[in-house]
Amino acid sequence: MYDILHYYNASTIREAVELLTENPDAKVICGGSDVLIKIREGKYAGTSLVSIRDIKEIQGVTRMESGDIFIGAATTFSHLTKDPVIQECIPVLGEAVDLVGGPQVRNIGTIGGNICNGAVSADSAPTVFSLNAMLRTSDGRGGRMLPVKDFYKGPGKVDLQPGEILTHIVIPAKEYEGYKGHYIKYSMRNAMDIATLSCSVVSKVDLKNNILEDVRITFGVAAPVPFRCTMTEEALKGMQISNELYHKAEQLVRQEINPRDSWRASKAFRLQIGGEIAKRALKKTVELAGGENI
Repeated sequence: MYDILHYYNASTIREAVELLTENPDAKVICGGSDVLIKIREGKYAGTSLVSIRDIKEIQGVTRMESGDIFIGAATTFSHLTKDPVIQECIPVLGEAVDLVGGPQVRNIGTIGGNICNGAVSADSAPTVFSLNAMLRTSDGRGGRMLPVKDFYKGPGKVDLQPGEILTHIVIPAKEYEGYKGHYIKYSMRNAMDIATLSCSVVSKVDLKNNILEDVRITFGVAAPVPFRCTMTEEALKGMQISNELYHKAEQLVRQEINPRDSWRASKAFRLQIGGEIAKRALKKTVELAGGENI
């Protein structure tokens, strides 16, 4: 059923990098919810696997003294949703990954796998984009730290070099402190389905002056890679919290995103839904910040 040539189990980052260097055609596996399906379908037939599921260094969530949050790439969705640091500081990320598949998938699926899969429908992706996350990789020679926006190269394509693995997703303190976020996933079913369109909004509200101080809006399934609506964001910053703000957000988003027609939904439908979920997500962030919605 599964055509696997060799299976290697790494216990450290260094060992994983060495195994990948020695076996350049091998695939990295952690939870296996994506890789095993592709093997069963014949896409990776005859491949070797390097497992990173037992590497303790890349599991769990740590808040540093600086306030920066380090999320191990092998941290499961279930762990993220329940983690006290995530719940206190960036609950929007826990809420987003809690919409992945069913409980069984969330118990084995990892945030690193979700990102490295390069799927534009990944539920974690819009939120890590809106949080301006940084990605730390290791290649045995020091590794890299790069913005998540530079990691996605196209549908199913990410910037991982041979012998390199993703070790941590880093959320800098300045990118979440004072911000509230909300994620909306639109799909054909309420559960166990991938997104037809998704949107994650993170905003900072000046409650004293009732002004939208800062906002970040990212869509999934609105472009070949997760898409930040930077023009919409700039136009909304500094606006008073009012119906005019939400109406403008809705209209500008529809002008900026460029979803495709597919069997799941037409471009016109996605444009209509896009404006609506962006407006609703923005309203929710203002509400979470303690602002008054019109």
